[in-house]
Amino acid sequence: MAEPESPEPAVVQESAAVQRKSDHSPWNWLLIIPIVVPLLTFLYNHDSPRLWGFPMFYWLQFLFILLGVATTSLVYRMTRR
Repeated sequence: MAEPESPEPAVVQESAAVQRKSDHSPWNWLLIIPIVVPLLTFLYNHDSPRLWGFPMFYWLQFLFILLGVATTSLVYRMTRR
């Protein structure tokens, strides 16, 4: 009995190279922004201005969440096929 032929190794290597290539999009560098910006404590190391009675620290944390969501959404849309 003859065994079925397996796909050629060149085809398998080529498809693996195509998959790896998609991980190196320059858009992925934007994902550093929502990581680094909250680490810059001088941005929110203040009590004022207050927004609806909340100190700057608290409402700026909510803005950092929105920044992360917006950045992640942008990178996702720009890197999907």
